[in-house]
Amino acid sequence: MTDPVLASPQRRGACPGLSVPMATGDGLLVRLLPIGTIALDAFAGLCAAARRHGNGIIEVTSRGSIQIRGLSAASAPCFASAISALGIAAGDGIPVLTDQLAGLALDDIIDAAALAADLRVALAQGSLAQRLSAKISVTIDGGGALNLDDVAGDVRLRAETVNGTAAFCTSVGGDGRSAAPLGCIAGRDTVEFVTRLLEIIARRERHTRARDIVAAEGIAAFRPAVEDLLVAFAGSRLRENARKEPIGVHPLRDGTFAHGVGLAFSHADAMSLQRLAEAAKAAGARGMRAAPGRTLMIIGLTQQTVSSFAAAAEALGFIVRADDPRRHVIACAGAPICASADIAARALAPQIAAAAAPHLDGAFKIHISGCAKGCALPAPAALTVVGTASGCALVANGSTRDAPFKIVTTNELPAAIAEIARRHKHEDENV
Repeated sequence: MTDPVLASPQRRGACPGLSVPMATGDGLLVRLLPIGTIALDAFAGLCAAARRHGNGIIEVTSRGSIQIRGLSAASAPCFASAISALGIAAGDGIPVLTDQLAGLALDDIIDAAALAADLRVALAQGSLAQRLSAKISVTIDGGGALNLDDVAGDVRLRAETVNGTAAFCTSVGGDGRSAAPLGCIAGRDTVEFVTRLLEIIARRERHTRARDIVAAEGIAAFRPAVEDLLVAFAGSRLRENARKEPIGVHPLRDGTFAHGVGLAFSHADAMSLQRLAEAAKAAGARGMRAAPGRTLMIIGLTQQTVSSFAAAAEALGFIVRADDPRRHVIACAGAPICASADIAARALAPQIAAAAAPHLDGAFKIHISGCAKGCALPAPAALTVVGTASGCALVANGSTRDAPFKIVTTNELPAAIAEIARRHKHEDENV
């Protein structure tokens, strides 16, 4: 087998797919964007292949991709062949992201899974993927409580009931807070609508994103291309009282349940994940989904087996409760895994979570980034830690691109963050 093409670790915008692995500090990295539910035996096979051909570290990203680390030029093609033989359906080309339980959720307004499938087919038949940045993505949200409000997309569709009719409220260039609204469309127009908007982006420079166009030209750059498809106008507001936390139990439309489990600091060893699949199978589950929010959704549990599965997952070290303090600390791989990192972000994360645990809640997110790229969380966080040559730069209510208010050493970091989290909680309680 020939050596795979390598994506340079310095090249921003590169997406390390199975055929184009990316060089990192611990070998080659490949990324897989699964579509729909993965059979448990197939997922166990993926874990075995990660151990055989890589270093056994598997990550789930904020967008629901699975990353396998520690491959080599010789083993990467063998890993790709092993995954192909497992029959795991995966996206290729422009990523089309759906909500965690698309097509299964009890409260979906529109079946996002079916429309996403149609869109992937249409995009695969065209040339847009070759003309767009590798970072371009489309999100299709079926309108249930488990939503994609926190996931950024160049083109966003979110199901809502408009004037008594199910429709997609659309926006471009951001997440549920920041995207610029366009208006509402009927579900049947999804493929045409998305294709037209992507064509607008493709006419710009190769690495242009939707947000760049909105910033430079305003929403008027997009609206004329789709105006004839709009059936109503609605703002891009966040849904109130929607349950956005994927960790926990979720009823499905067929009467069974899904259970979302988290990977502590977005990663786990392949053997633990293989045992998780075995526990799910023993509990009668029929499959697993990698989901946005760094989550694995176990599909098809019964009311009688949900608790036993959760206990088994917790014993294996996975997050099964939304209030687990590890859920509020987001860390990239860090040094020495990533050649760009100045601090060992992932190694520091457990210490920081433990030190800050008494003061953490869902409103106080901590992002630990090995360098200024901010790969794990491009968006702002309540507290962002950026690795620099001078130490750990602390940024309040910002991202890695913002100015820090303080720089501390790695030894001082856990105590410093615990104190900041304590003050934040005290201020909230006294508002």
